Formats: sequence, structure tokens, C-alpha cells
Amino acid sequence: METKMKKTENFTQSITLKAVVVMVLTLILLIPGFMVQDLIWERKERSVETIEKINAKWSHSQTICAPVLTIPYTTTYTNKENKIIIEHHILNVTPETLIIDAELFPEERHYGIYKTILYKSELNISGKFNKVENFNLDNSVIHWDKSYLRLGFSDLRGITTNIDFKLNNKSYEASATGINNGNLGNELTVVVGEDILNTDGILSFNCKMNLNGSGSINFIPLGKTTTVHVNGAWDAPGYIGNFSPEAKSTEGFDATWNILSFNRNIPDVWVDDNINGFYDSTFGVSLVDTVDHYQQNMRSAKYAIMFIGLTFVVFFFVEILTKKKIHPIQYLLVGIALILFYTLLLSISEQLNFALAYLVASFATITLITLYVYSIFKNKIQTALLTFVLCLLYIFLYVVLQLEDIALLIGSIGLFVILAVIMYFSRKVSWYKQDELPVE
Repeated sequence: METKMKKTENFTQSITLKAVVVMVLTLILLIPGFMVQDLIWERKERSVETIEKINAKWSHSQTICAPVLTIPYTTTYTNKENKIIIEHHILNVTPETLIIDAELFPEERHYGIYKTILYKSELNISGKFNKVENFNLDNSVIHWDKSYLRLGFSDLRGITTNIDFKLNNKSYEASATGINNGNLGNELTVVVGEDILNTDGILSFNCKMNLNGSGSINFIPLGKTTTVHVNGAWDAPGYIGNFSPEAKSTEGFDATWNILSFNRNIPDVWVDDNINGFYDSTFGVSLVDTVDHYQQNMRSAKYAIMFIGLTFVVFFFVEILTKKKIHPIQYLLVGIALILFYTLLLSISEQLNFALAYLVASFATITLITLYVYSIFKNKIQTALLTFVLCLLYIFLYVVLQLEDIALLIGSIGLFVILAVIMYFSRKVSWYKQDELPVE
């Protein structure tokens, strides 16, 4: 009877209520956990904005579309009001073969704590057009004397040398049109006039140029047969777009694409610049930054609930087994220390590499919690147990962060093992008796 009365009088200190309070505290600490994720996202956006500013001064990622033979013509007809209408059009012809050889020279540029990947490149573009014949255009006059070749680039600021364009070994000057027509991008034109008719064979072309860019280099397979070869001194290339290359990696990368006309959604001949899906066939190489500490920070922050929950579980079992009361405020302070780990990790990783930042932040957090817990428990064994658990958790998290492809598998197995351990050590705890323990 006396035990039951003490249970009623001290209900606020019962183990059941304590479990509820601990779970509520865990859920409350999710709020600053989400705030940390928002902070990481904000810093990531700031990084992207800064990188864009750096790239804008150098050159953005490049998409190369070259070359297209363009022949102007006019069509004359009489409308319903018997007025003579003259329309101006252009006829675009793709090359029979297109060969692009590109060598990239990547480099890292820093602006304060932010970093971007830029590159210089040497391009050799060659190929041929079949003999140009008279096209069957009703009521039209083809202006052969105004024929020209068009080369498209996404950012003309990246061109650092004059382009020596040769057609059948004759040199021509390339000039910028200053327009972006939506198909070829920002254009360079090479006026060839009637020279395209003054040959009995094919029209061979060749040009060499130096091109700067950032992040990635992309190509549009205009040729009926397109071959692109790209190599560079970068250990983490990402092959992007709609076609996969034959690639090999030694010291850097070496990739080759071979694309046929029926592999792409681009016509061999089209009128004006009104075709859709022109950029659906792009492909290329992205210079991947393998040290994206913002992504690693975000991934680690998603494990905050696990760290808080498991640390509180250890506290909870120590409280049960030793009958030493731990105040909810003490739970809360330890939880806040665990949350501050992620802000420490974020801020330090912006100054140092992620591995070293993780070591510093985890060591500081574990040391702080260990000293505080010892002042509560007054017991070296119990304190050492909690410290050991925290060390295992931080080691486990770091391993998961490094295993990108199988992170989910390892994380799931790890959480399953942790749950099994908790269930094993709690199997002999009599929860009802714990609620009825007399208060000393």
C-alpha cells in the first residue's frame, strides 16, 4: 500500500512519464535539426551564387554546335489579294561527317572559401559536306553568293584565339553575329559565298581554336556521322547527356563517342531555325567536384535524429539501472550539444577538408558531452560507456558518408544491429516494476 501511495505521489518522476518526456524532447530537437539543414542549404545556395560570379568572369559551361552550311533563298508567290509576296528563308545543311577532338586542361579557382572548376581547351573541328546540289525549291531563288557556315557556342567569351577556318584548304575569317537564335546558340559565321559550288568533290573543313569554359563541355552531333574525342587531366569525369562514350581512365580520362544520324533527333536539312528538340541530343563531360562538403553535411544532418535518440536511450537505461534521476533539462542540454555538432561541421568544413572538419567537430562534441555526463553520473564506467557509444556512432556515420553507392544498405544494417543490441540489453528489464520502485 505504501509503495502504491508513493507511486501516485511521485507520478511525475515515474519511468513511464520519463520515457514520454524523453521522446517529446527528441521530437522537439528535430526543430533545430531542420534549421541546421536549412542553414546548410542556404550556404550551398550562397556557394552556387559565388561560383556563378566566378564563372561569369571566365566563361560558363560550353555547348559546341558546329558547323552548319546555311544558304539563303527567297520565295515569291501571289496572295489572295493578288499582291506579290517575297519571303526570305535560309536552308541549313548538316555535314556528312563531323570529327571533334578536344583536350581539356582543368584547374581550380578559389574566391574566399568557395571553389569552382574551370578549364582551358584545345579544339580541332573537322569534317566534310557532300557536294552541294541544286535543291528543289518551288518558286524560289537560291542565293549561292551569300552562303555561309555557322558555328555555335554557348559562351563566345570563352574563345581566346582567332579562328582559322579552312574550307578545301582555303582560309576564311570567322566573325561573331552577336545573336542567339535558339538553335546554334551564340554564332560565329564564316562567309564562303559561291566557293561552295567551285568544286567537283566534297567540301572539307577544318578549324582549330582555344576555348575556355567551366564545369562541363558539351557537343551537339550535327554530322550524319559524328565522332567526338575528349581527354583531360581530371580524375572524376561525369559523362552527361544522351549518349555514353567508350571511356578509359588512367591519369585523367579519355572518352570517345561515335554517333550516327539515326541516333539523334536532328534533320539533315531544315528550313530557317524553327526545329524543336535541337538540344535533346547533347552529350559531353562534366568535371565533377568530388569534395562537395555541402552534400556530405546535408547527408550527415539527416542522421541527427539517430544520434539524439540513441544518446537519450543510453541515458535512459543508465537512469533505470542505477536509479539515478536525470533531469529533462540535462537531456535537453546534451541534445543541443549533439545538434551543435552539425553547425561546427558545416563551418569548419568550409575552411578545411571535410574529413579533418569531421574529426575536429566530433572530438569537440564528444569531449563536451563526456565532461558534462561525468559531472552527472559521477561514475567513470557509466561515462566511459556513453563516450564509447558516441565514438561508435560518429565512426559509423563517417563510414556511411563515404560509401555513397551502398550508404542506404550499410545504414539500414547498422540501425538494425543497434536496435537488436538495445532489445538484447533491455530484455530483462521489468518495466512495470520500475514504475513501482519506491522513492528513496
